[in-house]
Amino acid sequence: MRCPFCGHEDTQVKDSRPTEDGSAIRRRRACAGCGQRFSTVERVQLREIMVVKTDGRRVLFDRDKLARSVRIALRKRPVDDEHIERIVNGIVRKLEASGEADVASATIGEIVMDTLKEIDAVAYVRFAILAGGCRLA
Repeated sequence: MRCPFCGHEDTQVKDSRPTEDGSAIRRRRACAGCGQRFSTVERVQLREIMVVKTDGRRVLFDRDKLARSVRIALRKRPVDDEHIERIVNGIVRKLEASGEADVASATIGEIVMDTLKEIDAVAYVRFAILAGGCRLA
């Protein structure tokens, strides 16, 4: 693992522990070059998912982009960070379990909206509006 501070190639793992929901491993690392400490999170990835955009482009699925979108929709709502992480993990698991290598961006949006609709009506409407797929029925 390359140090994010100095770029040195050699870092040592000082501590490893699973996240609270057990879906990832959090590792505390120290750089042998500059001595700085930092954390990494490792997740199991069952398969690479390609997102098919409405214009036909194919891009690699970005879990962080999904998490950002969900966080924006849930901003200032009574949902804590751990619950948001579980929501994102559930959505990713649904996508991986589908068995499809290519998933339409609209399909991902539908899954997110269905999930948010069950959790918070305001977040559901926010996401629908921001995603441009106003399916508010």
